[in-house]
Amino acid sequence: MSEVKAAIRDDLKTAMKAKDTLVTGTLRMLLSAIQNEETSGTAHALTDEEFLKVVAREVKKRGEAAEIFEANGRDELAAKERAEAEVMSRYLPKQLGDDELNALVDAAIAEVTAELGEAPTVRQMGQVMKVANAKAAGAADGKRLSSAVKAKLA
Repeated sequence: MSEVKAAIRDDLKTAMKAKDTLVTGTLRMLLSAIQNEETSGTAHALTDEEFLKVVAREVKKRGEAAEIFEANGRDELAAKERAEAEVMSRYLPKQLGDDELNALVDAAIAEVTAELGEAPTVRQMGQVMKVANAKAAGAADGKRLSSAVKAKLA
């Protein structure tokens, strides 16, 4: 069992003992999403990188749901979704600051430049994004990373 999954299970036990319904429900949903990912397609144990992708996806879902609830005047449901996202985000790595993100994008561009033999343009953004995503390893939101890469290439 992965270290992350073991930590989630331990936190779930602690939350159940403390009768913290929000954390208990949220961690159960997260474990369910992890279980679904493990059993979809070919059954396999998830790597830590795959765990991070599942957790990031679930956090993103909660954020999007909160925005929809807020737009429709359902502030109490939006607050619940944000609280769930906050609980799940404990298992994500610390997000990169703007300076760190720019340095990571510069390194990715330099790596792609070395491969191509010339500076990449917007047409090679996919290649730069592939390298940048690998370097970020869940420490930066894809949308934020994409806009930083696009700004550097434009």
